Amino acid sequence: MWRILIDEKRCVDCGFCRTVNKCNSPEICVLCFSCVWACPYMARKAERVYEKPEEIKVFIEGVKLTVPQNITVKKALEIAGIKVGVRPGEGVLAAPCRTGGCYSCLVEMNGEPVRACVTPVRDGAKIRLYQNDAPLLRIIHGPEPHMVGGKGTPWWVKGKRYIEVAIWAAGCNLRCPQCQNYHVTYDNSSEPVSPYEAAERLTAARIVYGVNRMAISGGEPTINRRWLIEFFRELRRLNRDRKARLHLDSNGTLLTKDYIDELIEAGVTDIGVEPKGLKVDTFMKITGVKNRPLAQRYLETAWNAVEYIVSEYSERVFIGVGIPYNRAFMSFEELWGIGERIASIDRDLQVVVLDYFPTFRNRSIKRPSVGEMLKVKRILNDAGLRTVIVQTSIGHFGPEDDYLI
Repeated sequence: MWRILIDEKRCVDCGFCRTVNKCNSPEICVLCFSCVWACPYMARKAERVYEKPEEIKVFIEGVKLTVPQNITVKKALEIAGIKVGVRPGEGVLAAPCRTGGCYSCLVEMNGEPVRACVTPVRDGAKIRLYQNDAPLLRIIHGPEPHMVGGKGTPWWVKGKRYIEVAIWAAGCNLRCPQCQNYHVTYDNSSEPVSPYEAAERLTAARIVYGVNRMAISGGEPTINRRWLIEFFRELRRLNRDRKARLHLDSNGTLLTKDYIDELIEAGVTDIGVEPKGLKVDTFMKITGVKNRPLAQRYLETAWNAVEYIVSEYSERVFIGVGIPYNRAFMSFEELWGIGERIASIDRDLQVVVLDYFPTFRNRSIKRPSVGEMLKVKRILNDAGLRTVIVQTSIGHFGPEDDYLI
């Protein structure tokens, strides 16, 4: 067994655990580890306790079982032999974020939908798995207008006016220590919405700001597949005009061929994919994924997604590739290799380099200077890429700014 302790030396009383990533079981710790992963100052830690827990009775799909008390519904399901996967479609139930934000792991307990990953199992609880009838819910932030957009926003529309409205979906399958949007990623306390509500809000924002582009980012939007597909279907239904652009930004780790096909059929017109490096070691350092085979699988899926979209949908879909850069986790040599790999797919593919800055749990890194980011741009150009945009502390530099380097 384990218990969660608070390291008073690290805790700065930032309030994150009271306002964003709230404990779903404050009266008893059920070892969901959500607070451990979400604490920006790593003040929560797990300690093994050598005690035999009390046992309780539960009913899973009508079968009576004995399980330890003070565990999550997810753990009870696993004890019952039900496989809970990380990727959508993997296992009987998917629990990719394990912090409660994505709502992928909804099950029914005593007649009510609950998130299996953070909900305590109760004595006598009656639990059943949904059969394609689970409520479609997800925590989102926004909508908000943007002047720049994301990885999948064409560089020539980026400017000094609003060009896009976006929402951000909570929950992620990665654990990036320098998560650039951790207030969204680890939010498990905001009220969730249906894909229809999200599409209506984004459509209304499009009208208010007079734009044609509507985007979803995260967190990681793709970890709740049913919600995301329905969201884009509804967004397309509400925006049937030819000017409407439906944009997905993703880390690409779950974008299998069939998933990409389904997204494009649902109406997606622009996709941004961000492979986190070229080497598995780099991917693991950036993402915090400690399971090497899983990291390898995630990285290959992201690169395969780029190749598949370009080969099968280049005439229907605009694709952009994101590269996270900071000297703390990526060398110029690897950056060159990334450039060569993208150039081998399509030299004209849009590439957006994000200058990762110190935040969340990695406050020791330094934000790359403007000069360093221009050097990054030159390296990628020299590797054969023709459409490189770099994000800097003073704005973006695109292909039209190549004279600077």
